Amino acid sequence: MGSILGLFFHSLGGFASGSFYIPYRKIQVWSWESAWIVGGVFSWLIVPILAAWLTIPDFMNIIQTIDSDTFFWTFAFGVLWGIGGLTFGLAMRYLGMSLGMSIALSLCSIFGALVPPIYREVAGIKGDTISQIIGSTGGQVVLLGIVVCVFGIFLCGKAGMMKEGELSQEQKQETIKEFSLTKGLIVATISGLCSACFNFGLEAGKDMADVAVAKGCDPLFQNNVIFIVVLWGGFLTNFVYCMYLNFSNKTFGDYLNTSAPLRMNYLFAAVAGTTWFLQFFFYGMGESKLGNGASSWILHMATIIITSNFWGLYFKEWKGVSSKTMRTVIGGIVVILISVIIVGIGNSIK
Repeated sequence: MGSILGLFFHSLGGFASGSFYIPYRKIQVWSWESAWIVGGVFSWLIVPILAAWLTIPDFMNIIQTIDSDTFFWTFAFGVLWGIGGLTFGLAMRYLGMSLGMSIALSLCSIFGALVPPIYREVAGIKGDTISQIIGSTGGQVVLLGIVVCVFGIFLCGKAGMMKEGELSQEQKQETIKEFSLTKGLIVATISGLCSACFNFGLEAGKDMADVAVAKGCDPLFQNNVIFIVVLWGGFLTNFVYCMYLNFSNKTFGDYLNTSAPLRMNYLFAAVAGTTWFLQFFFYGMGESKLGNGASSWILHMATIIITSNFWGLYFKEWKGVSSKTMRTVIGGIVVILISVIIVGIGNSIK
C-alpha cells in the first residue's frame, strides 16, 4: 500500500512540476525576469513557509537550533539547485515545454538518482547504498526502470532534434517565441546537472526531518522543514540574477507598469509559483513512503517529463512535424510511462 501511495504522490508532484510554466505564458508586457522572480517569491518563500506552518510543529525553532553544518550544506545545495531552477526556466523559454524539460530532466534524473546512493556508500551514511541496490532483486528492477527511463528520455530528445531539422525558424517561433536550440541546449544541460542538487539538499537536511518527527510531525510531511532551507538557497540565486537582468534590461518598472494587466500578472505569477512548490510538497509525501532513493527521484522526474510532453502536444509545440517525428515523441512518452511502472514494481519487491 505504501508503494502505491508513493507512486500516487510522486505522480501528483510530477503533474504540478510539468504544468507550472503554463501560467507564465499568460503574463503580458512584463519581461521574463520580472515574471520569474514574482512567481519565485511564492514558490521559494511564501508557500513553503505556509506548508511548514500547517504541518510541522515549531518548524522555525528546528531550523534555528539545528547544527551549523547541517544548515550550511542544506542551504549550499539549495544555492546550487537555484542555478538549475533558473536555467530550467530559461530552457522552457528557448526550447518549449517538451524539449526543454526532456533534455534538462534526463541529466537531472540520472545524476539525482544515482549519486546519493553512491555518496552514502562512500561516506558510510545510513540509507540505500549503491551496493545494496545492485545486490537486491528489487534494486535491480529499479535500476532496469532507470535504464528504460533514460531510453525514453533519449527518444524525446531525438524527436526534438528531428523537429529542429524539419521546421523553419518562423514555424518554430509560432509556438515558442524565443526558440533557440543552441542557447536552449546550453541552459538545459546546466539545469540538468545543478537541479539534481535538490536531492542532495534533502540528504544534507535529513536531521531536521528527524527532529520534526520526534516533535510529533506526521512523517508524511517531515521534509517540509528541509524544503524551507533548500529553497532559501534557491531564492538567493534566482533573486540576484533577476535583479541583475532588471538592472541591465531596465525592467524594474515592470512591477508597477500600468500598461500591463498588473492584477492578472501577479495572479498568474502566484499560481505558477504555488503550482511549482506543490511538486516538492507531494515529492516529500512520496519520498516518505518510498524512501529518498533512486526510485523516488526517477519516478518524480519521469512523471514530470510525461506531463510536460503532453502539454507540449496540447499547445501544438510539435505542429508541422512529420508523422515519424510525432511517433518518436509519443513513443518516448510511452517508454517513460513503462519505466515508472517498472520502478514501482521494483520498489514493491524491495
